[in-house]
Amino acid sequence: MPDTAPAAPWVLHPDRALPADPVTRPVARQILEATRTLPIVSMHGHVDAGVLSRDEPFGDPASLLVVPDHYLVRMLVSQGVPHDALGVPRLDGRPVETDPRAVWRTFAAHWHLFRGTPTRFWMEHVLVDVLGVTERLSAATADAAYDTIAARLAEPGFRPLALLDRFGIETIATTDPASATLADHAALAARGWGERIVPTFRPDAVLHVDRPGWAQDVALLGERAGTTIGSYRDYLRALEARRWAFVDAGARATDHGHLLADTTPMDETDAAAVFAAALRGDVDAAAARAFSAHMLFEMARMSTQDGLVMQLHPGALRDHDPHVLAVRGNDVGYDIPVATEYVRALRPLLTAFGHHPNLRLVLFTLDEDTFSRELAPLAGVYPAVRLGAPWWFLDTPDGMRRFRETVTDTAGFANTTGFVDDTRAFLSIPARHDLARRIDAGYLARLVVEHRLDLDEALETAVDLAYGLPRTAYARPPAGTVERATPAPGSDRQVAGA
Repeated sequence: MPDTAPAAPWVLHPDRALPADPVTRPVARQILEATRTLPIVSMHGHVDAGVLSRDEPFGDPASLLVVPDHYLVRMLVSQGVPHDALGVPRLDGRPVETDPRAVWRTFAAHWHLFRGTPTRFWMEHVLVDVLGVTERLSAATADAAYDTIAARLAEPGFRPLALLDRFGIETIATTDPASATLADHAALAARGWGERIVPTFRPDAVLHVDRPGWAQDVALLGERAGTTIGSYRDYLRALEARRWAFVDAGARATDHGHLLADTTPMDETDAAAVFAAALRGDVDAAAARAFSAHMLFEMARMSTQDGLVMQLHPGALRDHDPHVLAVRGNDVGYDIPVATEYVRALRPLLTAFGHHPNLRLVLFTLDEDTFSRELAPLAGVYPAVRLGAPWWFLDTPDGMRRFRETVTDTAGFANTTGFVDDTRAFLSIPARHDLARRIDAGYLARLVVEHRLDLDEALETAVDLAYGLPRTAYARPPAGTVERATPAPGSDRQVAGA
């Protein structure tokens, strides 16, 4: 007779992602245990503040876990699964698959494609440890998994705010455009969530003057700032006003997703001329690049005054396929890394503000070659500079190991910021932090067994990486160190504290 015994329940190995060798693994387990129950400090992510404010039950499994996840979508598309079959909407409103169960079945049937990827690691954690799925995902188990997840999402304990407690999230930062009303944050603050859920100022839409819709975005910026923007000086004042509005709403940081890290400042007259040309719709690509570089310099200047941490994420060529952009819009998986130069690009900013006590500049990269050659040496000497975690395509077990191996020699641990998850996928936040803690435990365990660190030092460092460093890196500046009065542009361009 055929074997009809049920398959073993789907469980995750407790030593996943820890070192394989039998000498290092027990040490790594001990170090990991020291961080296992620490709160999560999630200071850079893309969870919608409206989702948290409304605190409504999540929708179906497909709309929550599949359709918005560009990591997942891009893998399926690369193997010939059309966007339409995954429910990714078209800008023109033409029909795509709207049956969430059909979308889920398509994903489950292609689960094997994610072998060896971080998406597999995160999704397994979400499915098994968070949602209680008991059978490995496949075409045959798709419907059973769907039903399990749908039932779990209907429980009151799986509403967004309840999950902050379930996941142990002490603080979560959303990412919000410069023109955001911040109404959702105000509503959350009125209900007592103001210290745990904070905004992040993301001004990209108004700093790139050749971006489609830029003039309209600038007009909206002025409206939100309570002014009309007719000149470059009006524009700077509106940006400063909006930054202070974010500070008042609890913001700790700004975020900048420029293609290049260039921070070369312009003469104010030249900047004003480019701005005026852009308002007329008459600006070329070279002038636009120069202006965006200048505005990164200006963002650093403003950070010295309002104390917001400045996060810089260069090196992603957005929307590589113009046809897909035209049909689907952005954020559907077609952003591709490019080589990025930091040493010369950041020199103007660091010459002016690299020793300023109020500037904290967190640098990220998609170009691994720069970790040891450029970024670690910069963080290893400028007091203002810290290194952000491996990001996006580098947010992998091996990418995280390479990061520690390439930056620690020069920058140490204290010049890094701990882990940031940079995710829209709310349920994956604990999975991503868990993976980072496992990789750091393995790296520190190797230092212990090589007699380069004592165990007590490794335990202390693990706690610092998981909890202490992100809290410190994104802490509010001490009272009395920031000022509301803003000097005229260009008046603060000296080496402060050198």
